[in-house]
Order: sequence, then C-alpha cells, then structure tokens
Amino acid sequence: MEHSRARVVRGSVCAALGGICWGFSGTCGQYLFSRFGVSTLWLTCVRLLCAGILMLCMALPKHRQDLIRIWKDPRDVLSLFLYGVFGLMMCQYAYMTSISYSNAATTTVLQTLSLVIIMLISCFQVRRLPRRREVLSLLLALLGTFLLATGGDPRHMALSPKGLFWGLATAGAVAVYTLLPRRLLSRWSREAVSGIGMMMGGLVVNLGARSWNFHISLPLSGWLAVAAIVVLGTTVSFSLFMQGVRDAGPVRSSMLSVTEPLSAAVFSAAWLGTSFSAVELAGFAAILATIFLLAKSE
Repeated sequence: MEHSRARVVRGSVCAALGGICWGFSGTCGQYLFSRFGVSTLWLTCVRLLCAGILMLCMALPKHRQDLIRIWKDPRDVLSLFLYGVFGLMMCQYAYMTSISYSNAATTTVLQTLSLVIIMLISCFQVRRLPRRREVLSLLLALLGTFLLATGGDPRHMALSPKGLFWGLATAGAVAVYTLLPRRLLSRWSREAVSGIGMMMGGLVVNLGARSWNFHISLPLSGWLAVAAIVVLGTTVSFSLFMQGVRDAGPVRSSMLSVTEPLSAAVFSAAWLGTSFSAVELAGFAAILATIFLLAKSE
C-alpha cells in the first residue's frame, strides 16, 4: 500500500513538473519572438529536428527493436508520416505562431480546447450524445474562448484574429496528434513512435522551409532560450509526463497538466511583464475547468 501511494505521489509530481516545463518553454518562445523577432518557422525547424534526434537517442537503449521493425509495415510508415507532419509539425508551428501573435499563457489555455475537440470526435465515433458533464465542459470552453477573444465586449477583439486562429489551430493539431497514432501506440512503444514522428516532421519542415537559408544571430540568452525549448519543452517534459501517466494514471496526469498554462502565465508575467485583465483570467478559469470536468467523465 505504501509503495503504491509513493508511486502515485511520484507520478503526480512528475506530471506537474512536466506541465511546468512546457509552460516555461512557451514563455521562452514568447521571449524570442518579442525581443529578437525570431521566425516561428525557423524555431519550429530547430525544435522538431533537434527534439527528434534527442528522442531517438533516448528510445534507442530500450526500444531498439521497435525502431527497426516499425519500418516493415507500409501502413505503419504512412501513419508515422501523417502523425509527424499533420500532428507534431502542425502543432509545433501553430503553437509557436500563436504565441508570436499573443502570449504563452493565452496559447497554452487555448491549446486545452483540444480536450473538448477530442470529446466531440469520440462521441461522434461511438454515435452518442455528450453527457451532461461533457455539455457543461463545452459551454465553459465556448465561454472562455469568447472572454479571451473579446475581453467580454463582443463589439471588439481583445485577442488578435491571428492569435485566436493559430491558438484554435493548435488545439486542433493537438487533437490530431493525440488521436492519429492510437493504432501505432498499440503496436509500438510511445518513445519510438514519438521520436520517429518528430524526426519525420522535422525533416519535412526543414526541407520545405529550406532552413539552411535562414541567417539567425542571437546573443547567449537567446540560444539558451532555444535550448530550453528543445530540451525542457520537449525531451524532459515528455519524459516527466509519461512517467506521470505510468505512475499516477492518465486521468490524474491530465488534471495535473493544468500546471502548463498556469506556469506560462506566471513566467510570462514575472519575466516578460505580460499583464492579464480580470476578464482574461475568468476566460482562463473557464477553459481550464474543462480539464477537471472531462477527466472526471472518463
């Protein structure tokens, strides 16, 4: 009993720390965009390719066979490509672009709407109506999005249209990369799937953007922020969150991932001086409440 309880505590701490790492990396992105005018496309190229290499290096010792055998089935290869390009690559690009037009806290909160999208898709797949708790979560999500977009006044936009569009695109992409690899994850390790997916997405975006033509000049603080996004925001956060899922379960870990937008708000306010109105904070609260409602409906 004590061992089981200690494992749940360890998993809860890991899941919360993973969320904090994600939130900090988002604020690092905001720092790069606001202070140095870094291209979101270049940052996506660097993040995906470097993170893919790191993830593959981490997967190699324990999942060497998965990394080899996964290429033998053409359907798995196609699924990996779709997951890497339309899931991971689109998510990372939309996430960073949304931050460049708004801020890290608002983007991470809008990203949470992916839970509502997944819920609606799941209801459609099994041909059932949403339950009462799920309907309430949908209404709260709509209310929160309205408050963030308009500041409570429908006559004007408080959030830029591009910031709102890319924030919602981030939520859609998160839903895609959550649902798309289900078949792959039933056959292969998550580390192998994620590592190869990141590499595929990274190669596609680097080739498409011709990243070797970018000329980026950053001070040491800028490169440290890039390193934090790659290492803390991808490799460390993923490892911590997956340990949380293993030890504390997916429901508890999903609820603890609320630390991502909360930490992003704290870091961006303390470090970059980002301010939030009472209406925006109410919008944050409404959207974040959907995490707890949907987790309890599982």
